[in-house]
Amino acid sequence: MLYTLQNDTLTATVSTLGAEMCSVKRGACEYIWQGDPAYWSGKNPLLFPICGRLAKGKYTYGGREYEMQLHGFVRKLEFACLRHTDTEIELRLTDNEQTRAVYPFAFALTISYRLCGSRVELRADMENCDANPMPATFGGHPGFRVPLDGDSDFSEWFLEFGEECDPNAIEIAPSGLQTGLRTAYPLQNRRILPLSHDLFRIDGIFLARMASSVTLRSHRCERSVTLRYPDMPYLGIWHAANTDAPFVCIEPWCGLPDFDGRVRDLTQKSELFHIPPQASQTVGFDMIFD
Repeated sequence: MLYTLQNDTLTATVSTLGAEMCSVKRGACEYIWQGDPAYWSGKNPLLFPICGRLAKGKYTYGGREYEMQLHGFVRKLEFACLRHTDTEIELRLTDNEQTRAVYPFAFALTISYRLCGSRVELRADMENCDANPMPATFGGHPGFRVPLDGDSDFSEWFLEFGEECDPNAIEIAPSGLQTGLRTAYPLQNRRILPLSHDLFRIDGIFLARMASSVTLRSHRCERSVTLRYPDMPYLGIWHAANTDAPFVCIEPWCGLPDFDGRVRDLTQKSELFHIPPQASQTVGFDMIFD
């Protein structure tokens, strides 16, 4: 089911499938990539309880082996709508037979969106309803149309970080898993990352130690999108490899892909929250549409 949020500036559409905000418009301008199987059929999925890939697509827990697909499972499941107003919505997914087959924990994942002027606030509350600590993480995967004006060239767009920084690139193998290496990733003037299709010849760029906000913009267009993600220590920048895809994903993550190699116990996987029984962890990020 689709729900509409609207204020004087923005009109957004949220689906109960995956709790995905699948459209954001300011006037006639659509900011969210609307999906095209020729490049990527996704739009703006949410990632839980992992970000990225597991080694061999598997993990162990409690002496059993489980399989889990890329980025977890919530993007393909229906959420219940708990509350909906003109400018806010709250959606929840709880564990069921389908989730317990791949993730043996009792949980409640509550996703909320709020419009405030030109800003969309996203919050994810991960509640452990289990008797054991729950390893989990969360990430965003929003795709944005490039160019937003439908006229300029992809290469005329760039990412501008909110302050000077010296990020590290997290090296990802062709398998989509971490190699364990991190190298300096210099930015122009310590703030600017120019976009080009050649950036995505193998996969995306994954950064650590970057500034906590970034803006997608062009000198030829008045439209821009800013993401603020102080809760999220990693940032992925991606579009379909070896294509001229007219979009870019800017992905704040709390977690990372597995390391290349052996299947690991979920409790030993890096970059997961270990949420105590009957407790919760809340994270989120904001998107500003100018």
